Amino acid sequence: MDDEPAKPSWFERLSSFLLREPEDREQLIALLHSAYERNLLDSDALAMIEGVFQVSEMQVRDIMIPRGQMDSVDINEPPEKFIPFVVETAHSRFPVIDKDKDDVIGILLAKDLLRYYAGEEFNVREMLRPAVFIPESKRLNVLLKEFRSNRNHIAIVVDEYGGVAGIVTIEDVLEQIVGEIEDEYDYDEQEDNIIRVPDGRFRVKAQAEIADFNEVMGTAFSDEDYDTVGGLVVSKFGHLPKRGEQIAFDGFRFSVLRADSRRLYSLLVEKQAAEKTEAPAE
Repeated sequence: MDDEPAKPSWFERLSSFLLREPEDREQLIALLHSAYERNLLDSDALAMIEGVFQVSEMQVRDIMIPRGQMDSVDINEPPEKFIPFVVETAHSRFPVIDKDKDDVIGILLAKDLLRYYAGEEFNVREMLRPAVFIPESKRLNVLLKEFRSNRNHIAIVVDEYGGVAGIVTIEDVLEQIVGEIEDEYDYDEQEDNIIRVPDGRFRVKAQAEIADFNEVMGTAFSDEDYDTVGGLVVSKFGHLPKRGEQIAFDGFRFSVLRADSRRLYSLLVEKQAAEKTEAPAE
């Protein structure tokens, strides 16, 4: 009896697909989904692999933080004025501008500001790291490779006319693959959904239920159409907002603290002062 050739294993078939030309991508994705259905891959692994494919097709303009939402430091401001802003926004890196956002002169690392409190000689210009400028059309997989090779974590995005269009960070790119990345400023899953901060405003998780929000804030938002504060806010925006976007309605201002291309995570909520109406002239 002749020996029949053994059927290729799942791993061998996957390897053969990986070595083929790009036109077989659909077959590869189908194979990966088949592996997931047979419990050979978990959902997180499948999502990350699909994220890798997605990143190779996306451009910087698809995920960048737009110029209008870019948190920057003006080199002409004294430290005592911009340091509270740095503390409030809690980023690790800031583009430094010279009066105008089109004039980015470098990158300031928040940790370098410790010298100010240490009483050392303090010159912001001497602390600046070189800014990296990239076009809006750069593909994310290429950008990620450059981030890794030059150990840079942030880039300034410029439009076709040379003006600053926004910024993008290595975290923004990685989140397209692995989802939202939490850091030391993010909420602990065990913390309350609604937390009052010292200045009187509230940090609110998007997953907070509207009923709980009403109880804490004394509001009367309906939960017939949306169960969570995030659902309510997104409906008011009319789109999935990005970090830094704000919207005001029913006497409250909602500012987006954390969001990625897939979902909204947290908000900063403040009650707006009632507008005073002048008494009619007699």
